[in-house]
Amino acid sequence: MTAPADGGSATDPAGATADVDLDELGRLAVDLAERAGEAIVELRDGAVATTTTKSSPTDPVTEADRAAERLIVDGIRRARPDDTITGEEGADHVGTSGLEWHIDPIDGTTNYVYGLPAYGVSVAVGRGERMLAGAVANPVAGELFAAVAGRGATLNGDPIRVGRPVELSAALVATGFGYAAERRRGQAAVVAALLPEIRDIRRMGSAALDLCAVACGRVDAYYELGLNRWDFAAGVLIAAEAGARCTDLGGGPPSTEFLVAASPELHGPLTRRLVELGA
Repeated sequence: MTAPADGGSATDPAGATADVDLDELGRLAVDLAERAGEAIVELRDGAVATTTTKSSPTDPVTEADRAAERLIVDGIRRARPDDTITGEEGADHVGTSGLEWHIDPIDGTTNYVYGLPAYGVSVAVGRGERMLAGAVANPVAGELFAAVAGRGATLNGDPIRVGRPVELSAALVATGFGYAAERRRGQAAVVAALLPEIRDIRRMGSAALDLCAVACGRVDAYYELGLNRWDFAAGVLIAAEAGARCTDLGGGPPSTEFLVAASPELHGPLTRRLVELGA
C-alpha cells in the first residue's frame, strides 16, 4: 500500500508526486481530520442514542459516523472537486484527477459508543496504492498524527519515530478482531498461541490508532487480518514515514487481506511466526 515493501520512507522515485502539491494535500487532510474529530466529540451523546448496525450485530454505526463523513466529503469536494472519494459510510465519488481519498469518519465506533477514549478520524489521499498524505485525529486525547510522503511523520507537529529495536519475546504487540464470529474464533486462536511468546498483547479497537501507536513507539508492532483500505490508509503512511516496515504476510504491500507493521528489526521474526500460526 503506502510504503515500499522494505518499509522506511514512502518517497516516490517513480514520480507519482511530481504533479501534485503535497503540502496542499497534507494541510487538507489535517484540517478535515481535526474538524471531523471536533464534530464527533460534540455529537456523541445524541449520535449514540440512534446507533444501528452494519455488517453484523456487533458492527455499530452512529449518526456521528455519517455526519463526520459528510463534513469530510464536503470539504474535499470544495477544495478538490476532481478527486475520487471512498468512505466507510458510503461516500463514493469518481473523479478524474487520478487521486483518491480514503475516509474513515470514526475508526473505533464501538469504543465511541461505549465512551472508551480510543477512537479517531482517518483521512488519506493517494494515487493508486501509494498514499501521498494522511492524518489521524484522536480528538479525546487532543492528538493529531500526520504524514506526507517522503517527509516523515508527526504528532501534534513534532517528529515521531518507531520505538527502539526489541526481540520478539519482549515485543508489545497490538492487534484487532473482525466482526464475523468464525473469523474472530480463528484470530483468537492465533493470539492464544502468540501471547506466551511475546511481552503482551494490546487490543485497542482502532486500526488507525494502533498504527499511529507503532509510529510513535507506544507499541512495538501491530497486525490484523481483513481490514478495509479506509481503516489503514492514513495509519500505514504515518507508520512507514516514522520508520516502520509495513507489509502483508508475504512481504508485499499491506492489503485488505493482511497487514503487519513493526520496526524493521522486529518485522521479520513477527511475520514469520504469524505465518507459522496460520494467521
